Amino acid sequence: MTEVAFHFNAPDRLSYACRLLRKAVGSGARVVVTGEGGLLRELDSTLWTFSPLEFVPHCHARAEPSVLAASPVVLAETVHDTPHHQVLVNLGGPVPDGFERFERLIEVVTLDDDDRQQARSRWKHYTDRGYAITRHDLALKEQA
Repeated sequence: MTEVAFHFNAPDRLSYACRLLRKAVGSGARVVVTGEGGLLRELDSTLWTFSPLEFVPHCHARAEPSVLAASPVVLAETVHDTPHHQVLVNLGGPVPDGFERFERLIEVVTLDDDDRQQARSRWKHYTDRGYAITRHDLALKEQA
């Protein structure tokens, strides 16, 4: 069964996603990031610029098969037909279709009220289906 984790209180979704992806790639994980197209385009740009000394290899799901296979991070509006099924990071509002094919799902939730409300709906969706959820409060982590 997919391990589900919610990372709450991210002050900046894209900045947090970049740090999360850098850590995941550093540990050898293969990740699919899902969300709306505009947000994924912003993430693509941010991944190129967020750290001048580091690069997080990534591509879009529309890339050539050889590029997809070589990229540890794939940006995809939908997770169907993505090459990796290890970690899924959801930056979007709805529950991603096909999330159950992944070993792990990470939901990134900002401080925005609408985003938090959508996260509550996703939380309920997962718990209603028997998924155990791990909660990470980023505000508490930063205070420590």
